[in-house]
Amino acid sequence: MNRQQEFVLRTIEERDVRFVRLWFTDVVGSLKSVALAPAEVEDAFAEGLGFDGSSIEGLSRIYESDMLLQPDPATFQILPWRGEVEPTSRMFCDILTPEGTPSTADPRHVLKRQLDEASKMGFTCYTHPEIEFYLLESAQPGPDGRPVPIDNGGYFDHVPDGVGQDFRRLSVTTLEALGISVEFSHHETGPGQNEIDLRYADALQTADNIMTFRTVIKEMAMQKGLHATFMPKPFADQPGSGMHTHFSLFEGDSNAFFEAGREYQLSDVARSFIAGILQHAKEITAVTNQFVNSYKRLWGGGEAPSHLSWGHNNRSALLRVPLYKPGKGQSARVEYRGIDSAANPYLAYACILGAGLKGINEGYELEDPTEDDVWNLSTAERRASGHDPLPGSLHEAIRAMEESELMADVLGEQVFNSFLANKRSEWEEYRQEVTPFELNRYLGML
Repeated sequence: MNRQQEFVLRTIEERDVRFVRLWFTDVVGSLKSVALAPAEVEDAFAEGLGFDGSSIEGLSRIYESDMLLQPDPATFQILPWRGEVEPTSRMFCDILTPEGTPSTADPRHVLKRQLDEASKMGFTCYTHPEIEFYLLESAQPGPDGRPVPIDNGGYFDHVPDGVGQDFRRLSVTTLEALGISVEFSHHETGPGQNEIDLRYADALQTADNIMTFRTVIKEMAMQKGLHATFMPKPFADQPGSGMHTHFSLFEGDSNAFFEAGREYQLSDVARSFIAGILQHAKEITAVTNQFVNSYKRLWGGGEAPSHLSWGHNNRSALLRVPLYKPGKGQSARVEYRGIDSAANPYLAYACILGAGLKGINEGYELEDPTEDDVWNLSTAERRASGHDPLPGSLHEAIRAMEESELMADVLGEQVFNSFLANKRSEWEEYRQEVTPFELNRYLGML
């Protein structure tokens, strides 16, 4: 037994923890949980906890259903919202086969595998997400059929006696009690829309933090009698909710993206990383934007990027190089703006990192940056500038993913096939649905 495991067992005893929740995700990123009695934790560390993987989306086939949950002691935390009466903790888990080897169907393992690839190249990947969400009065729409936001505030608005301010303060306090550091929190552009930015961490820890973040936001909203949603585009006429993420690669203590004196202070490593993501962006979009509704955000305006482009401090670009601050070369980074708040962070980060690493390995050349406002260009101007569109629907994204050798390699055969099967099923259901738009537009006219 290692020191981290000993610390967990000691803390459980000293804090009189009554329930230990083991967390993991299915292929689309839904959080799964099983509560373990404290007396069983030591055995779970040693042997894992058996469960039926065939009942979880994408984990295993019915004839190979036995799986094991292996708790990661480094992720142990007491859940502050459960109170001190019957303290409850959580640990994220890796999923193993009965033989004790990592399951290729585990989304967390998919990301670990890409991080191992980066490590072989001498890199450590750090990420910093900006997570947007809407805070609503209820999960049910109002009398007009639209969601009801908690306020009508806008970007950076200070709403007097605003519910959102108290909510953000409570959420940030709870996140920090869980060991998740927060950099910023503020009102976003849409009514009832909020953003909370997490501090830099390695990519695996960030993905774990995002899953915890979503749970905290949902729990805090319920405590206030509200509803929080990470739906990419809940309002047709308001901005969607993105999860812009900053990426950087470090070689030891040195930022591999920074080179003093170069254009935008970008090294060849950074330029090839950007080129790799641009080259494969269409292929990874089904994962970074995995729901039918995701494409309402990408193509519905509101500062969402819908075309392949990169630029220096250009917020209309898919990839943005933030403004360089003199003397802060260690902060050199690249921001991917396409991903939305509903993505499975393990798979999304694995795909973005995999595309970037491929660009580095194969020495992809980076095209010139755009200083244009891509949103305001005409279709002909975008075509002339080489700004190809991202997929316009989940169906188009699925087609691009199906033909991608990179995606099959990054995700592995089982996750690749399970994810595609899930998304094809969603598209078929959507395609057969008769929407209120169609009824309102055609029922009386035709």
